[in-house]
Amino acid sequence: MTDIDIGINKADRTEITDGLKKLLADSYTLYLQTHNFHWNVTGMQFRELHLMFEEHYTELALAVDDIAERIRTLDVPAPGTYKEFSKLSSIKEVDGVPTSSEMVELLTKGHEQVIKTAREVLKIAQAADDESTASLVSDRMRIHEKTAWMLRATTRS
Repeated sequence: MTDIDIGINKADRTEITDGLKKLLADSYTLYLQTHNFHWNVTGMQFRELHLMFEEHYTELALAVDDIAERIRTLDVPAPGTYKEFSKLSSIKEVDGVPTSSEMVELLTKGHEQVIKTAREVLKIAQAADDESTASLVSDRMRIHEKTAWMLRATTRS
């Protein structure tokens, strides 16, 4: 087996993948939270939120795979346990079952946190001239920004 030689030095790959691991952990934690809320939402907006949360967790399921595969492409093992994710994630788990409006607020904040984490990874990737990671992270930011906007819109009259 040969060493990876894609024009990004090992130190830069380490810094990039450290950031991607945090992005993966935030994304996976948000995925779990969204799926939990999908199962447990109640109230006047049940159907709308139940379906919207399903769209969101389905998209996040694909996203975590893309992020993990980018980490592997850079020749670093991807984290994959709850224990690792809980250490790396900036998104905290929720105890109990919040109200539907609290769910929307928590998910909005979760998406905004993923955007902030992605923004940090983007800076690192750009500094290392890693266009592939920058493109992935930029796309993730756009999706999370739009999702946060949609969530915020459900709370306005």
